Amino acid sequence: MLDQKLYILMISVHGLIRGDDMELGRDADTGGQITYVVELARALGRHDNVAQVDLLTRQIEDPHVSSDYAERIEELGLHARIVRLPCGPKKYLRKELLWPHLDQIVDRCLHYLRQQGRLPDLIHTHYADAGYVGHHLSNLLGIPQIHTGHSLGRPKRERLLASGRKEQTIERQFNLSQRIAAEEDTLIHASLVVTSTWQEIEDQYGMYENTDPRRCRVIPPGTDTSRFSPPGRKAIVPSVQTSIDRFLNEPGKPMILAICRPDTRKNLHGLVQAYGGDKSLQDMANLVIVAGSREDIRDMEDSQRKVMSDMLFDIDRYDLWGKVAIPKHFTGEDVPELYRLATRRRGVFVNPALTEPFGLTLIEAAASGLPIIAPEDGGPRDIIANCRNGLLVNTLNHSDIAAALKEAFADKKRWRDWSKNGVLNVRRHYTWDAHVAKYLKEVDKLLHKERKRLRRQHAATLHYGQAPMPLAQKVVICDIDNTLLGDEQGLAELLQWLRAHAKTISFGVATGRTVESAIKVLKKWRVPMPDLLITSVGSEINYWPSLRPDKGWINHIRHQWRRDTLAEVLKEVPGLTLQAAENQREFKLSYVVSPEDMPPLEQLYQYLHQQNLHAKLIYSHEAFLDVLPVRASKGQAVRYLAYKWGLSLKSFLVAGDSGNDEEMLVGDTLGVVVGNHSPELETLRGLEQIYFASKPYAHGILEGLAHYGFMQADSHGDPHASR
Repeated sequence: MLDQKLYILMISVHGLIRGDDMELGRDADTGGQITYVVELARALGRHDNVAQVDLLTRQIEDPHVSSDYAERIEELGLHARIVRLPCGPKKYLRKELLWPHLDQIVDRCLHYLRQQGRLPDLIHTHYADAGYVGHHLSNLLGIPQIHTGHSLGRPKRERLLASGRKEQTIERQFNLSQRIAAEEDTLIHASLVVTSTWQEIEDQYGMYENTDPRRCRVIPPGTDTSRFSPPGRKAIVPSVQTSIDRFLNEPGKPMILAICRPDTRKNLHGLVQAYGGDKSLQDMANLVIVAGSREDIRDMEDSQRKVMSDMLFDIDRYDLWGKVAIPKHFTGEDVPELYRLATRRRGVFVNPALTEPFGLTLIEAAASGLPIIAPEDGGPRDIIANCRNGLLVNTLNHSDIAAALKEAFADKKRWRDWSKNGVLNVRRHYTWDAHVAKYLKEVDKLLHKERKRLRRQHAATLHYGQAPMPLAQKVVICDIDNTLLGDEQGLAELLQWLRAHAKTISFGVATGRTVESAIKVLKKWRVPMPDLLITSVGSEINYWPSLRPDKGWINHIRHQWRRDTLAEVLKEVPGLTLQAAENQREFKLSYVVSPEDMPPLEQLYQYLHQQNLHAKLIYSHEAFLDVLPVRASKGQAVRYLAYKWGLSLKSFLVAGDSGNDEEMLVGDTLGVVVGNHSPELETLRGLEQIYFASKPYAHGILEGLAHYGFMQADSHGDPHASR
């Protein structure tokens, strides 16, 4: 089993998430996924092998929603809590509008984890937006990612196109191209994909290029049988019963109960058609539709308003007044009572959805002793096969829905058998304890493989175990050529020191080389790979071992960058010759310079300004010119890293030898200029926090470490560390 108790970070970004009185059905983003993640977090927290579960979501400060969603921390029970971090505007946003803000939640999560003093053992993400966040965190931290999609973009787009919607309209409303791209990236990276059914793997994930069935596991969700249980002798809560009965002429008749969001895919239109078009069904039972809570239909989102309006028109069309209940207000605490009321009245639960990946309401109903009618699709197939408590139906045909409902009411003995079967088999197949046991068994296997991978990787790095950046107290960053490299003995002594302090001090390089060139020269000198690589004169940041670029940095430096236009304009400047193609990057143009012919930098800046172009010019060794975005440089990259990882700039010791190192040497960083530096750095001599070493190369870095007191740091802590 597991070597130590687990710390699990779960991420579910969108919707309104709280532990009690969940506002399920309030909008399209607050549905079954909310129940799933909260109950899974609670169930994991109860397990003996779990030390802590943090369910990370978005903090919301909005007068239109409860102040509960603004609370930073909410305890869910033993070893489990909701952690809310700010992301984008304070107000509530639907999930399609969150994409531009997700990089921010990556950074906020890094700050949060630094405060915890321990990294998670795994990251479990829910839905595409959290998958994006978790993918980047997993790369940055070297922690495996588990992903649960809940619903997927490709099947959704296919269904919407099949319903007659135009592709441009779909894209404008749902931003599906960005969602699908994120899903594909997550499927490449995730170590494990958790699904509810085999059909989900075959038919839905099968639509994706990057699905690997070998990394998919079917682990059906559970239900809380302490909340969802059959009616006993205790009376139904009067307010719940009254809220239904006030709509009905004959409230004692059996109930056809539907609970879902007012969403086109839930097919409430088809259900009302089935009921309204069959007089004998109306004589058998009342129809009760709980479609979330609402104050005024006119204030709902456009798509929800249309569903509710069409439902009211259908009720009026079929003259169903007195036979249909559509209550306005229901809390999460009322839902178990609804199921029990329907069971007591010998009713059935119907899920009329056009497609259903799983269907948590189906197992809630089953646990309450309420037989079910469900789509012949996805999760319902497995649920009814396991529970033997109802019928599958083609929900695309409203006549079939009506026929199935009448069949369910036709045989009282079978109704009783279905009711008993549901209760017994939910406890056998769909409890959270059973889910967690299978889940942790898969996690154990995953982490065992991860440890073996880390052992294989150990020889090529300074560190063993989790990436040190989030927990580092200090960071040493140096240029490669003529700073880190140049003296084998000095390099060996520096690497020995870095290994001895690897638990508290991270190591990085900052170079004009491309990342490929930097790795090649480091391997040639037998330098273990650094934790981070700032390359191409600060226009790129990559992390070892994944070498995935820092997406937040890319988005930051893209500002005002017009690479092709800059290249065209600089053709006219004398003394500049483009370097080889391998030295050119998306955010860098590199030139060889003829100093006697090139205009002074000030004139070059004026020239670019006249062309309405913005760039940073880095002149080094009196031989090279690098043209970067205005926000890019080694110095700006260091400052970005300080923000991203929650460290003060005084926690960064930076070392260099030439002009392209100048910006990272000045300011609040602890600068070291090695003894073999270029003359262009002499202008920095005497500035505060810039130490000019007498020794060259790596010996000069060691001299700087001693000067700034880094030599007193040990593997148990650092007296000079930023707090």
